[in-house]
Amino acid sequence: MYLIIKKKTMALLLSAVLVVCAAAFVATGYNNNSVPAVSSDVNWGLSFQSEGSAPVGNASVEELKKLDAYYLGDTSKKTIYLTFDAGYENGYTEKILDTLKKHNVKATFFLVGNFMETSPDLVKRMVSEGHTVGNHTYTHPDMSAISDEKSFKEELTKLENLYSEITGQKMKKLYRPPQGKFSESNLKMAQSMGYKTIFWSLAYVDWYNDQQPTKEEAFDKLIPRIHNGAIVLLHSTSKTNCEILDELLTKWENMGYTIDELPV
Repeated sequence: MYLIIKKKTMALLLSAVLVVCAAAFVATGYNNNSVPAVSSDVNWGLSFQSEGSAPVGNASVEELKKLDAYYLGDTSKKTIYLTFDAGYENGYTEKILDTLKKHNVKATFFLVGNFMETSPDLVKRMVSEGHTVGNHTYTHPDMSAISDEKSFKEELTKLENLYSEITGQKMKKLYRPPQGKFSESNLKMAQSMGYKTIFWSLAYVDWYNDQQPTKEEAFDKLIPRIHNGAIVLLHSTSKTNCEILDELLTKWENMGYTIDELPV
């Protein structure tokens, strides 16, 4: 008799616990009004709530900031921040630099080892024209799959050293995880090295060389979704980006935006 009562009691207790847990999940789960803290293994993602407003990231601004990670600037100002990712050079960077110079815009280029090794003159030009070169790792791996601190640091320090060899300067401590793949431990390791991790609040699918978006498709993404404090990610390997950049910057400027250097 005692065993039967105990089993029933345990079942009732278990049911109660499940109900409480379910209620807590509904109350605190990811929806339009809330975001989770940084999880152990994440692909960076965004949810756009309304045109012209900053999107919600899949990790909160507050939790990211604790780890020196950012995806937005000051949303109270009509300022945006232009960044380019470059794993290699395929003939478009020079024209992109020409366009940035025409508009007196300073951008941040997140480069990998291949780009620096094959195009050192472009790296030097970026620096001489006032642009910032950030760390996109040496070999562009999935950094969230790297759990040991030694291997993680090696990806960043090898690129730092290469940058110093080319420019004679120290690299600024700005890091962008390849493909936006990261983990909380990654962010902590970057932070321990003095790095700020830079995600983005506006991007579009521009990296497939054989499936480049049309001009209209690019503008459909990059114009309505621009917002105060936007950190914009473009790929300098994109033929479309190269061709539309002059008009794109003009459109943003005509909308009242100032394009500035990263605020961190």
